[in-house]
Amino acid sequence: MTGNAAAPQLARRLGVFSASCLVVSNMVGTGIFTTTGFLAADLGSPLLVLAIWPFGAVLVLAGAVCYAELGINFPRSGGEYVYLSQAWGPAWGFVDGWVSFFAGFSAPIAVAAMAAVAYLGHVVPMLQLSSPSGFGLHIEPATATACLIVMVLTVWNLLGIGRAAGLQNWLTGFKVVVIALFLICGFAFGEGSWSHFGQMTERSSPHDRFDQFAISLIFIAFAYSGWNAATYVGGELKTPQRTLPRSLLFGTVFVAAIYLALNILFLYALPLAEMKGVIGIGAKAADELFGGGIGHTFSVLMAVSLLASVNAMVMIGPRVYYAMAQDGAFLRAAARVHPRWQTPWVAIVLQGVCCCALILTGTFESLIYYIGFTLVLFSALAVASLLRFRRRPGWIKLKPVSFAYPLLPLTYLAISLWILSYTLVSRGGEAVFSLLTLVAGGLIYRWHRQHAH
Repeated sequence: MTGNAAAPQLARRLGVFSASCLVVSNMVGTGIFTTTGFLAADLGSPLLVLAIWPFGAVLVLAGAVCYAELGINFPRSGGEYVYLSQAWGPAWGFVDGWVSFFAGFSAPIAVAAMAAVAYLGHVVPMLQLSSPSGFGLHIEPATATACLIVMVLTVWNLLGIGRAAGLQNWLTGFKVVVIALFLICGFAFGEGSWSHFGQMTERSSPHDRFDQFAISLIFIAFAYSGWNAATYVGGELKTPQRTLPRSLLFGTVFVAAIYLALNILFLYALPLAEMKGVIGIGAKAADELFGGGIGHTFSVLMAVSLLASVNAMVMIGPRVYYAMAQDGAFLRAAARVHPRWQTPWVAIVLQGVCCCALILTGTFESLIYYIGFTLVLFSALAVASLLRFRRRPGWIKLKPVSFAYPLLPLTYLAISLWILSYTLVSRGGEAVFSLLTLVAGGLIYRWHRQHAH
């Protein structure tokens, strides 16, 4: 009773509320507060800018139901890593974990921290993010502040899942209150105009609207990323069969409603022509609705609310690397659990270092395309694994997936392929970089296998 029994383990402490908060916080953040300006420029139609959000929500709900079935059959921490390893072999699980380290968590954390600082820069000019045209070292007050945010939350997450979840619940509540106030005050007292909904604008995209709609779904995929958040902490959920499906569905539906309402408010505040290319869309909308003083207050509140997204991903990502390391598919040190805090502390630190490196060297829009393409690709692979798992005897089947099976997973896969193919053609640089990350993971796995003994 001294070996495995004495080893510290992850604790099952997260219920439906905490898991749902994790989903909401991981979703509501950078995407909704930064991507509408890109959509306005590319689509040029208020109707399309609004319609693309519920379209994306339907796709996400289909994925969430499929993931719920995967999660209750594999109630472990790790998410797609676990599913792909079981379905397609350890090589695919390793590659997924490798890609997740960069595109799944570290890059989104970096972007979320940068977005928080960008909103602060609306009030404090010295914190405004510059727009570098390429890769390089960018040390400035804005990037230094973003790194500081990541480091503080990394340290906090080292101190235990209970502390991290407590902060997450508080930040999620704060974010919900800020968004609710923004929506209520914006519609009730803001100086907007419903005439904006009928005003088209010249498109900046060279593609026709059908093609561009598919390409723009990458922004939606990025904005909705995090809908599968609860699966990454499956090993720390109370009664996973109850907690996981409810948290995924509750969180996704709640967020979809918030996204549509916020985009209606953005259009009420601004004509589409004034949104084009604006990253801090919430700050600009607040200025138009309330004037500079109150608008600045909302900008600061939105910046703080974005910390919920940063903390959620700082909390989730290391559980993937922890699961990989347990299976011998990642650095062994990443499987170390702190004997006092019961957290995968090495994995948390490694992720924090990578995030800061990306903040100091990355660019904003390209990172979003890179993240979006990669997440769509690997979520499609995970949903495809369900088609294989359902042949297993004793497999627990959810009724929503069973209805007209395999319609739901095949629809998700078809739309994902549509998005990926158009993005590969139109944004080849980011898509190829994503594929190169995948190939690099495969080569590292091969090297790891050859030198494992």
